[in-house]
Amino acid sequence: MPQRLMLLDTACLYFRAFYGLPDSIRRPDGTPVNAVRGLLDMIARLTTDYQATHLVACWDNDWRPQWRVDLIPTYKAHRVAKAVPGGTDIEVVPGGLEAQLPMVRRTLELAGIAIVGAADHEADDVVGTYASHAAFPVDVVTGDRDLFQVCDDERGVRVIYTARGMKNLEVVTEETVVAKYKVLPQQYADYATLRGDASDGLPGVAGIGEKTASSLLLKYGTLERLLAAADEPGGGVSGPVRARLEAAAEYLEAAPAVVRLVRDLELPSLDEAGARLRPVTGGRRAELEQVAADWNLGGSVRRLLAALDQRA
Repeated sequence: MPQRLMLLDTACLYFRAFYGLPDSIRRPDGTPVNAVRGLLDMIARLTTDYQATHLVACWDNDWRPQWRVDLIPTYKAHRVAKAVPGGTDIEVVPGGLEAQLPMVRRTLELAGIAIVGAADHEADDVVGTYASHAAFPVDVVTGDRDLFQVCDDERGVRVIYTARGMKNLEVVTEETVVAKYKVLPQQYADYATLRGDASDGLPGVAGIGEKTASSLLLKYGTLERLLAAADEPGGGVSGPVRARLEAAAEYLEAAPAVVRLVRDLELPSLDEAGARLRPVTGGRRAELEQVAADWNLGGSVRRLLAALDQRA
């Protein structure tokens, strides 16, 4: 089997699993396990269908890094449950899901699945770094359009987009991004900066929507060149657009660094992280099977083990 790396936007997937399966699926002590079971089933299916040989569950060590908040104070502000001065703010997470996160980590560890996060950074940045430096093709599994930035047809980097559900997965390539948004993946961060993204608390530039953002980037190539042209009387930027850009000058100075993925984190190599998928054997398999029985994970663990057994 040719080598292929799969990178999971893990939080995106366990949130989807939590909301996609009934929370009546519980352990004997009453704790919900719907997110755990759903995530394990996703991994079993995805790694089989897309023939992954390596897998990294990318983790949000910091879901709202302070350096991004310092640049754009509204960044993910609507998702803060409790502000923690000098620390990581607490995210709004349903209690039933929060109780499952230790189980998610434990089952992934027992299955030998690499979990990688980075201090002061989001899972997106871990994805961005691995996807940018991988020596073989990459599939990024996410429901977040920001990760379209990594699509690269020449290097075989694509996104398995989950926004429409696991029954309607969309394989997003560089060609897909261009066809749908009229920008290249390397322009997507500038496009998102101009358009804004309410789900991340990014206001965008008032009066500039998707069509205008893509047409401006088609003409000028980058946000930097667009702003330079807007500063010159003969730059070709219309009066109304120039006025909108000027009104949003402070935002446009800060936002690009917030939207762009970090691609140069110091992360363990795939070998160091243990990303190669292998059958679960010996004591670890016995422990995972016991956990499955104790936590009512039954069929989901069996399906994951079966998928990993194919890597023998």
